[in-house]
Amino acid sequence: MKDSMKRNGIFWDIMKEGVLPSRIASMLSAPSAQQIAFVRSLTRGQRRTETLHVPLTELGTAVLDLETTGFHYNHGDEILSFGAVRVDGMEVDREAFYSLARPGTAIPERIIELTGITLQAAEEAPALLQVLQDFMSFVDDRVLIAHGSAHDKAFLDAALWKTTRVHLGHRVLDTMMIARKLVPNRPISALDDWLRIYDIPIGRRHHALEDAKMTAQLWVKLIDHLAHTGVVTLGDLYHFLGKS
Repeated sequence: MKDSMKRNGIFWDIMKEGVLPSRIASMLSAPSAQQIAFVRSLTRGQRRTETLHVPLTELGTAVLDLETTGFHYNHGDEILSFGAVRVDGMEVDREAFYSLARPGTAIPERIIELTGITLQAAEEAPALLQVLQDFMSFVDDRVLIAHGSAHDKAFLDAALWKTTRVHLGHRVLDTMMIARKLVPNRPISALDDWLRIYDIPIGRRHHALEDAKMTAQLWVKLIDHLAHTGVVTLGDLYHFLGKS
């Protein structure tokens, strides 16, 4: 009886202080059916064939970057932060999206040093499903752009499946793959290297939003370069890349 009273007393002390352990907080902020249904609706029907006929100079895209706890989504690594900017044709929108996401796994020290995302910041971040809902609303039905997109696509797809049991339905383009195709004599992959080649100032790296902004500038430069090779529409670009 005394132990029970003691536990109750500790619980109410925590409640009065306004601080909840992450396990209790996650139970109280369990995802709703409406949230899940909404995110599911944002992943469907995004690969419309008519989009292939749109000129790249008119195409609506969303350039994204993710910071993660590691490189292996299938071995427990998770998304730490989302960054995205919208691009209309060759105009980068001033409105941007950025949010941390509370991971369900530990953050390695090397990732903390690389990204600057502290344990406290991650613990206080919104739940993954909430961030996914906001992120998917922001990118809407746009074609997604990322540098080294396989990493971002895999983690985003894994996060969607984990939270809502759906897969990412958007078209995804990779600035690294496009740049390599345009400049085949430069066997490089790092974003920094391609930013230098296209004379884009390098700002803060390994921050999801800042990397997304720089990748957006690279995408705009690539559109211009593609036009000089006769690649005008999204369909042309897929053909150029040898993709269907």
